[in-house]
Amino acid sequence: MKKFATAILAGVAMSMALSTVAEAAGKTIAVSWKTFQEERWKTDEAAIKSAVEAAGDTYIATDAQGSAQKQAADIEGLISQKVDVILVVAFDSDAILPSIKAINDAGIKAIAYDVQFEDPNALYITFDNIGVGRIMAQEILKVQPEGSYAFIKGDKGDPNATFLFQGMMEVLKPSLDSGKIKNVCETFTDGWKPDNAQRNMEQCLTSTDNKVDAVLSENDGMASGVVAALEAQGLAGSVPVTGQDGDKAAINRVALGTQTVSVWKNSTDLGNVAAAAAIALANGDEVSSIEGVAKFSGGKNGVEMDSILLAPTPIIKDNINVAIEAGHITKEEACAGVKAGTVAACD
Repeated sequence: MKKFATAILAGVAMSMALSTVAEAAGKTIAVSWKTFQEERWKTDEAAIKSAVEAAGDTYIATDAQGSAQKQAADIEGLISQKVDVILVVAFDSDAILPSIKAINDAGIKAIAYDVQFEDPNALYITFDNIGVGRIMAQEILKVQPEGSYAFIKGDKGDPNATFLFQGMMEVLKPSLDSGKIKNVCETFTDGWKPDNAQRNMEQCLTSTDNKVDAVLSENDGMASGVVAALEAQGLAGSVPVTGQDGDKAAINRVALGTQTVSVWKNSTDLGNVAAAAAIALANGDEVSSIEGVAKFSGGKNGVEMDSILLAPTPIIKDNINVAIEAGHITKEEACAGVKAGTVAACD
């Protein structure tokens, strides 16, 4: 049901975007990306750009390249261009706050896209990241309900790393309290970078003498580093690993059996919803009139924000066909190297 609800919301969003063509024509919608290192952001951008241009408006973007300082300079430049709305994918959610204040002071609308920064004037649009953490934990428990768990978390400056871990702990707490599972490694990963995740996993394996039964990695890029570390020790495929984003390489790892789940947050849906909201705000609509908006105060400081939270879809070996049928990945990409008869979607 979740994927159908998401599809409906995305359809409503696209209709909203197209319905504002006449009213919002000539507006400029900007995105300040934190980095383009991850495959998924290109999908988000394609959806946002397409919807904005379909509405007769202009899309512009900057890439902070993983630097809080550059992102601040980028936003200053966007403000000087007198854009109408800025979607911000924050590299550091605390460091970005002076830039958000500058956006507000300039009378420009701000949207926290996928990564929360706590500002009551902004609209926060993302997938339910606490829910993503729950799904990861639920899927890992199905295949490894006890033993030594490692937690490879995302960047410390990104609230999503904490939201994901919070969701995991909600599910795992009974097993942790009873001693069925043990937290043997837990570390943040600078920049969510795969090579940093690989080093974190290598250190974990060294400190535990390779006695790790499951790895909760918070995204697919880091999962690639985790799997590389496991492979070097002959453990890839025998130790379940989580991830999220639906990266094509990750879906292939799910089919091959070296990754257990990739929680797919359909970036096209998210981009369409965000573009529709941005166009509405550029046209002067009130946030409360935008489809799907509700209050959210789950950040570390409890700041109440208007938000739109979409539902994710877990991709496991048994339902890889969902991503294939949605056009997110081809059968050839998903099934590369898969032994015949091992994955239904690949036969």
